[in-house]
Amino acid sequence: MHVVLGVGGGIAAYKAAELARSLMRQGYTVNPVLTRSACEFITPLTFAALTGRKVITDLFGNRSADEILASSVEHIQVAQENQVLVVAPATADLLAKFAHGLADDFLSTLYLAFAGPVVLAPAMNTNMWNHPATVANMATLRARGHRIVGPDAGELACGTVGPGRLAELDQIVAAVNAAALNRDDLSGEVVLISAGPTQEPLDPVRYITNRSSGKMGYALAEAAAARGARVILVSGPVHIPVPPGVEIVDVRSAHEMRDAIVGRMDEASIIIKSAAVADYHVANVSPNKIKKTATRLSLDLDPTPDILAEVGARKGDRLLIGFAAETNDMVAEARRKMQTKKADMVVGNFVNVAGTGFESDLNEVTLVMSTGETVPVARATKREIAHTIFDHALRLRLALHASQ
Repeated sequence: MHVVLGVGGGIAAYKAAELARSLMRQGYTVNPVLTRSACEFITPLTFAALTGRKVITDLFGNRSADEILASSVEHIQVAQENQVLVVAPATADLLAKFAHGLADDFLSTLYLAFAGPVVLAPAMNTNMWNHPATVANMATLRARGHRIVGPDAGELACGTVGPGRLAELDQIVAAVNAAALNRDDLSGEVVLISAGPTQEPLDPVRYITNRSSGKMGYALAEAAAARGARVILVSGPVHIPVPPGVEIVDVRSAHEMRDAIVGRMDEASIIIKSAAVADYHVANVSPNKIKKTATRLSLDLDPTPDILAEVGARKGDRLLIGFAAETNDMVAEARRKMQTKKADMVVGNFVNVAGTGFESDLNEVTLVMSTGETVPVARATKREIAHTIFDHALRLRLALHASQ
């Protein structure tokens, strides 16, 4: 996926360099376009070194007549080769040009030639942001369907306190992700997702857990938010940043996860149980640290709550999706789990396949659905698989409603 990163001439231009890195971490190819004013705040060389791409700064520049003729339609070519245009910072000057169709530099000319989704992250002085001209320009740009991110309020570089700060980079990246999808098919939905492992204590120091990294659940949360949903993420202990716009509920044990999910399920229209919940907990947790001795230590284990079964019994018309991590007979186990837990879909995967599953960024799954359909999903990133799961989940819900 190729995106144009347009950089306007404001003090926040330095943050655009880190934005370029953040977008590249998401897998985007970033093509920087800087205005002349932006070059006063940060050099084109910075973006060239970060992105490995040509940095465009002017329509003409110091080029010969032949070079100018050869590149006279470069803005058209760039517009056609990129899927998203994101401008950060979008200064008052750029917003005015875009709103009124003025084209006197490469970025404003590119804007008029660009037919794809546009993300604008304004940043400027508070009085400039509140000026009636800027207010009117923003109304025009919103009416065109552009995604506007920010600005945030706070202390600005000029000393003013108020709205005008560039939005947080993760919010801009989330908007680019949503624009790249160019769909809001989960708008109005509330998606409740569980992710990560649980930790079942033995004593104040030790606990029983598993290898789940939480990456699949967090990818699902990110995908749902990008597609317009309100997302509640109930997470066991992981080391992953929370996706932008996602409400996080931190838990540790299986009992805590059960209480959090059951307590919030009435808010949800879609529930996804991707967490690797411990099947057993220690019956008698020691209040003090257990001392090592030469004798064998035995633990009495009791079953933890069956969260998926409880939610399935109470789900009503909510769509319920579970996960089955298996070492053998994966499809059969996923189907058994779907039927006994009253789930609408179970996502099965083998945990003993090298390079996928636990702790990996990749996965390879099979979707087992209550309609009888079984859909194998080839190895891909967990982010890609998350979107595939939602694609099939929405189609499944339509099929279920049609059959009622």
